[in-house]
Amino acid sequence: MAFFIRAMPRQSEDQPMTLPNPPSRRAFLKTAAGTLATVAAARLALPGGAWAATPGTPEVTGAKLGYIALTDSAPLVIAAEKGLFAKYGMPDVLVEKQASWGATRDNMALGSGGGGIDGGHILRPKVHLYSTGSVMQGGQGLPMYTLLNLNEDGQGLSVRQDYADSGVGLDSAPLREIFAARRAAGQEIPVAMTFPGGTHDLWMRYWLAAGGIDPTTDVDLIVVPPPQMVANMKVGNMEAFCVGEPWNEQLVNQRIGFTAATTGELWSRHPEKVLGMRADWVDANPNATIAIMMAVMEAQIWCDAPENKQEMAEIVGRRQWYNVPVADIVGRIQGRINYGRDRIEDRPDLAMKFWGEAGETSYPWKSLDAWFITENKRWGYLPGDLDTAALVDRTNRSDLWLAAAAGLGLNPGFGDSRGVETFFDGATFDPADPGAYLDAQSIKAMV
Repeated sequence: MAFFIRAMPRQSEDQPMTLPNPPSRRAFLKTAAGTLATVAAARLALPGGAWAATPGTPEVTGAKLGYIALTDSAPLVIAAEKGLFAKYGMPDVLVEKQASWGATRDNMALGSGGGGIDGGHILRPKVHLYSTGSVMQGGQGLPMYTLLNLNEDGQGLSVRQDYADSGVGLDSAPLREIFAARRAAGQEIPVAMTFPGGTHDLWMRYWLAAGGIDPTTDVDLIVVPPPQMVANMKVGNMEAFCVGEPWNEQLVNQRIGFTAATTGELWSRHPEKVLGMRADWVDANPNATIAIMMAVMEAQIWCDAPENKQEMAEIVGRRQWYNVPVADIVGRIQGRINYGRDRIEDRPDLAMKFWGEAGETSYPWKSLDAWFITENKRWGYLPGDLDTAALVDRTNRSDLWLAAAAGLGLNPGFGDSRGVETFFDGATFDPADPGAYLDAQSIKAMV
């Protein structure tokens, strides 16, 4: 049964606060980190306040949004807990727990009118996989929009404790001969991810392939829901897995396995989950969509403030949300990475990011969508001749993000591209030439 929390209005009679006109982009970028933290704190204290720009009245007062028990869904949880949906005219937003990414897909196909959901916290490539129909029943496409990026980094590549002395880490190569010997002996090598073509699948494939292990032929990729990863490794159902937090940390805390690498080490400041919604719902309710986005964006600002990390962990860890001990959550969101094997590092650069200095984490850069589509072509989930630019343009609603930012009194002036991306193995991705990236990959399974 799906659990839900109704976003209730906050009990405050404070008078509205009017913010000054947005600064220039250069000045904004220079001072954004401190200013946004101050503004976020003030806005949370004054829920009736008005922003510099006011979007139209929402067409409806509610929507159903799904989430998985992963730390990167925190902005949705915080928006509900802090009354932010209600503040922006959406008091009837429901945030409902989903059992798995497969259940999320099925409920998204139903829509709220059919007992499902209208959108929510999803793996970024799911917008493309749903829209093209590649993972939908009967291949029937479900048009979707990417509205904002919920977070960067904060996932992990975990391995069974049995491999603690193998030398495997950011370099997966030490597993190559071990897995080859097991395969030669007729043994299966189950390696888990959370959804075919999703981010965790792509991180696992990239990490293995960079070490010379073909993820299509040298291991047996299996699908396991995030909250079930630790229990399955405990009983020996997998050799390694890729999932978001808090499950990698929980694995280490229970001494069942260790973190070989965090995904931020594979690709620094990589995008991860998004707020995605059915295109038909957004098209019918553009003002309500922007109101939801403003609530979530304010929550992202709050989640990124260092002084809020402990409270955030306490809130999301509650039984009605993740039902996870705070100790399994708080370290990695603060940038303290317990890899296991007696290795603990303070790495604020690897902490999960929700907003960034100027909203660059939240902004849905179209160039990043191009990488996910290209990588899904690499592994055969999408056809090689698919028009990448056309798919990005019909699914990415960065225009709505900019409208929501204007509603929050912000004007960062972002464009479509974050530029050339560089990965840990030296590979680069130029969004202007995805074909060159594919040509450079020696291990792939294109169709």
